[in-house]
Amino acid sequence: MFGYIYVNEQELKLREYTAYRSFYCGLCRNLHHRYGRTAQMMLNYDLTFLALLMTGLYEPDTHKEAHRCVVHPLRKHPTVENEAVDYAADMCVLLSYQKLRDDWEDEHKQTRRAAAALLRSAYTKVAQKYPRQTQAIEKNIRLLHEAERRDCRDIDYVAGLTGHFLAELFIWKDDVWKEDLGKMGFYMGKFIYLMDALEDVERDRKHENYNLFSRDGAIWGTPREQEIRMMLTDMMIEASRAFERLPVLENAEILRNILYSGVWCKYAALKDLAESKNGEKKNKN
Repeated sequence: MFGYIYVNEQELKLREYTAYRSFYCGLCRNLHHRYGRTAQMMLNYDLTFLALLMTGLYEPDTHKEAHRCVVHPLRKHPTVENEAVDYAADMCVLLSYQKLRDDWEDEHKQTRRAAAALLRSAYTKVAQKYPRQTQAIEKNIRLLHEAERRDCRDIDYVAGLTGHFLAELFIWKDDVWKEDLGKMGFYMGKFIYLMDALEDVERDRKHENYNLFSRDGAIWGTPREQEIRMMLTDMMIEASRAFERLPVLENAEILRNILYSGVWCKYAALKDLAESKNGEKKNKN
């Protein structure tokens, strides 16, 4: 369900990309040291965005270091450590555990079940610390499963369930900014859900799994694609409006890169892949 909130690397300055990677590496290191290898393997770019956003908004005391790691053993890479990175790591544990369980229920892969079992202790620890966020995730994922069993086709409702729990994750503190942070999370959550459905539609059709778009027939290059693109655009417009109301200065341009450009990189890649496959089919015929 996650991995769609990424930067457009080609549009970043070198110092901006270095700063972005320092948060990604900092989150990776944080997950490893606080929750172990299994949690570290669940690292994703969506939570890197959250760490950047919370750092820019709340400006916590930040410690910067350079470290080697298994992936980069020869050269040290800059890392960022602060309370916002801690929070993003905690939310990564909550989301990752639920995703692993969801994958097990959908596909019955033993590797997912085993990974969820390894992450259970960390999940319990974070759940006790953040009951509001945990309850929101568990409640809305349960409602998602019910909607799938009913074969619900209400796009606004189904995508909104992901929006509701991501809204709670975006609200770190009970303060004057929680409304706009909640709106950001809500609309980005809906965007993520629909992007995930778009990416998986062909596989879900093949395996007869639930998917909002499985009845639509061909999507790419059709009027239906334009409708979906408009929905996605509206969601990111609302998320971006909420962001612009927040007094974020540090790394604001990186965050804008993600909101205005980066989130569309995956969409473009999916479209190119679909067009390539269609071209191959035509050549064979």
